Amino acid sequence: MEESDIEQVSLSLLDAANDRNPVVQEQVRKSILTLGKQQPDKILSMCQDYLVKHPKLATGHRVIILQTLELIVQFKIDEISYKKIKSIISLASDEMTRSKEVVADWQQAASSILVAVGNRYINDIMEEILSKFQPGVLPHLFVVQTLASLSESNVYGMVPFLNAILGTMLPMLSMTKQDTMKCIFASALSRFSESILEYLANLDKAPDPTVRKDTFSSEIYASYDILFCNWLQSRDPKLRLTVAEALGSMSHLMAHDKLEEQLPKLIPAVVSLYKKNSEHYIISKSLCQVLEASVNMGSRLLETQIDGLLLTLHQEVCAPVDYSNPPTVKNHNEVLRCFSILANTFPDRLIVFVLQKLENNNERNRMGSLAVLRHLINSSTSLMETKKLIILTSLRQPLSDQSNKVKKMVVQVISAMAHHGYLELEGGELLVKFIVHHCALPDTLNCGRHPLDPEDVTNESLRSICENTLHLFTTTVGRLTDVLWPSLLCYLTPAQYSNATTPLCKSLILLGNKKKASQEPNYIINFSEQASLPSPYVLMIRLLVNAAFPFRGRGRGAPSLRLLCVLSPSIHPNIQKVWETEIPPLLSLLEESTLESLNTRSWEDSLLELLSKTLVAISNDRWSCQLSSEATHYLPTYNSSLEEKSFLYRCIGMTLQLCNSQDAVRKQLQEVLVAARHADAIERTGVAVGVGLCAARHLGDTLAKLEDFSKSDAFKKASGIFGLLKDKNEVDIEKVKSTLILCYGYVALHAPPDQLLSRMDSNILKGINKHFNTKVLGIKVETKVP
Repeated sequence: MEESDIEQVSLSLLDAANDRNPVVQEQVRKSILTLGKQQPDKILSMCQDYLVKHPKLATGHRVIILQTLELIVQFKIDEISYKKIKSIISLASDEMTRSKEVVADWQQAASSILVAVGNRYINDIMEEILSKFQPGVLPHLFVVQTLASLSESNVYGMVPFLNAILGTMLPMLSMTKQDTMKCIFASALSRFSESILEYLANLDKAPDPTVRKDTFSSEIYASYDILFCNWLQSRDPKLRLTVAEALGSMSHLMAHDKLEEQLPKLIPAVVSLYKKNSEHYIISKSLCQVLEASVNMGSRLLETQIDGLLLTLHQEVCAPVDYSNPPTVKNHNEVLRCFSILANTFPDRLIVFVLQKLENNNERNRMGSLAVLRHLINSSTSLMETKKLIILTSLRQPLSDQSNKVKKMVVQVISAMAHHGYLELEGGELLVKFIVHHCALPDTLNCGRHPLDPEDVTNESLRSICENTLHLFTTTVGRLTDVLWPSLLCYLTPAQYSNATTPLCKSLILLGNKKKASQEPNYIINFSEQASLPSPYVLMIRLLVNAAFPFRGRGRGAPSLRLLCVLSPSIHPNIQKVWETEIPPLLSLLEESTLESLNTRSWEDSLLELLSKTLVAISNDRWSCQLSSEATHYLPTYNSSLEEKSFLYRCIGMTLQLCNSQDAVRKQLQEVLVAARHADAIERTGVAVGVGLCAARHLGDTLAKLEDFSKSDAFKKASGIFGLLKDKNEVDIEKVKSTLILCYGYVALHAPPDQLLSRMDSNILKGINKHFNTKVLGIKVETKVP
């Protein structure tokens, strides 16, 4: 593009910069900036000339051009000529101070140019600014604002000037009458103090490493005296907060004896602001800085303030936190920092205070106490080391709290404890149990209504948090591996944890594979030495039943099958190869299926075939007998759906089919028939299918047991008192008879063809005829022709 073309385009853009459409304004700004990056001196000159030639330009138009100037300076400061830098400084200074009245957008835009230049040319900027910051004369508001911004953006460049600036500023404070100007001075003192503190904290990088805190202490204390004694009492809430913020920063630079002298007045004064202002973040920040300065110098007077401080801080930390409102979040974090600072000096008193508050059943009090406890566990690790056992003990009470909000905080505390070695201690297992228990929460029944309380924690939300926490324990907290493996297996079999099966299986798979990869000896679980664990027989049956209904429990089928593979060498050494061969195709089928597309009966048959191949591979009659026995004993405690229980009966039948012990077969059949809930049609069918599968290999024993069962007390009518129970008892007997007849039907279905005919008349039909007058409830009996 030719030089004249650039000028023409630039002028057109400068004219268009005041377009009413904000989108157009932004596009113009970007276009001028693009040209400025290519020829910074040229475009800067054109912007300057435009402003000079149009002194009555609309303020908004002027602001856009000044903002564009600032961007060009920011991006191309090293390519702009020194001569042009000097003229830019002069222009910006003039634009900033031309009007004595405050025109914030215009003056802020000019000030921002000076700050941008000051990051590279601080001496030239200070020469210009200090010419307008003279002793005995109140400066323009934005001169002070610019000095404050410079101290923030260029710490190392500004601190060498600050002693002189503070000396000049001090008399100005007494001259200032307007609240707006007082706010600017207080804000500047706050930023100056922060800048000095940053400089002193990084002396190794500073241009003058001989700078010391006491260089500024005298002027800072004199300024503090004016702010604390006069300005802090203002009725203007903005000024009070700005002064409070400044006092917090300045406290670090005051001489120790002066700060010690002021503490009995300063701390109560800052604390009292909580009642006078709705915005608390600045107050908490200031209080935190005062406490930090006091602790750093080893204050002896702080102890006299501790009781009142703890009460105030606890009240503040219990306030609701609105995460859509950043100041409330910042305030909460600052209050927690106050607790950390006090913990360094008063650890015992602080812990006793927090744990006592934890006993309070009030929801907000308990949540606040838990927030403090979590913060201290994370931030004061060494101080908390000797407090671990008392904290573990004290946490038992909130574990039983019914509020989901409190439970969420408890989970966060447990997560912090896990990373710092609490869960390995005695009592830590209760915290793991709490997490697992809430991984099994049912869905919230809210009828589709949205909660009115923004802090409300639904069951789904709490459950998800606990699942994520359990996963983090498994993957990121290495020290917990031996705490969780294999103890998490305890939660796979009790009915109350059935909804937690998926996250439990996933965690156990990760833990087991980690153990296996590291070749750790305890990868193989010795169940006989760990009485607290469920038996391998019950575990195997439980996981197979889970797999039979793979899309329930948030997709528990695939994790259950994968966990079987991980546990195979622990369950029995002979089954590892079988499961490594048979289970992957089942997993592939699940990945390709949905709840609607999976053929349920075919899928269950595949799992029963897996069970059959497993028992054949084990080839140990005692093992098969034990498996069927424990599965039968597991039935009464199995409170999941009837369909799942029905499949469990099929598993028992398949196991008995492959068992060689007649006594074991008869005993288990007796227990199955007696324990069944005959009133339920699905369970009747499950029992009958199981008995039928057993008959496929043990026809004689099965028929004998059915005959014995038909003569048992289950078929005897109870007279009751004056016959009052007669009707109910007769109905119950009818249902037991229905089960018996259905059992005969499935025995006929599964019996070996070469044995069926000889048994049909003498046993099966005879057994059915005894109860032929009963109404068979909801039964369809299949028969087969040999």
